[in-house]
Amino acid sequence: MRKFATPLLAAALGLGPLAAVAEPVPTDGDHAAMSPLRRAAVSAELFEQALAERDPLLALAAASLRRTVFGTEVAREPERDGPVPEGAAEPPVGWEDMLDTAVALAPGDPTIEGLADDIRMARTKGVVSGKVYSISQIGAGGEDTYRPLEYEGNAYAEVYVEGRGPADINVEVFDSAGKLVCSDTDISSIAYCGWRPIVNDTFAVVVMNGGEETSYTLITN
Repeated sequence: MRKFATPLLAAALGLGPLAAVAEPVPTDGDHAAMSPLRRAAVSAELFEQALAERDPLLALAAASLRRTVFGTEVAREPERDGPVPEGAAEPPVGWEDMLDTAVALAPGDPTIEGLADDIRMARTKGVVSGKVYSISQIGAGGEDTYRPLEYEGNAYAEVYVEGRGPADINVEVFDSAGKLVCSDTDISSIAYCGWRPIVNDTFAVVVMNGGEETSYTLITN
């Protein structure tokens, strides 16, 4: 499991290991400056920590970040290597679920309930930015490959994968020549990759499952 000293430090340092060919994520602790994919990762980390520590404030922070994460859902059929999954794909944890969890962690607390209501009523700033996501099911030890995904040269590229519940989800990105340009393979339910292509190119995104069958959400920019 990926651990950070504090949630703000997590945001400031950027998320996930980057390949040497990729430029680092800008070190900006301001949540508003994060890309939707980085917000997705930070919100997942915060929510996991909230559940572990039974901290309603962390759950509220996770919900606030997640409100503008998901753009348009698309259908993507990966090339599969491994057992064919039997279960139905489940959507990712939504910001409303995170708010409900925050309130449940502090029953009868008017401050937490008020903050949750504020988040529900707040107008979304900037509304999601056109990122697309897909939901899939992956078998135990399975490997799903998505290609070709086109990215523009000299523009920062990102992919984010989030497993549903306890999971060991990993991601690798390969350019059109088959060269690995980015990977995140730690033991965690989330995986983030960021890189900067030198020229316009197509890339293959490989999602790997080191645990039992699970659902996952793939977001691309």
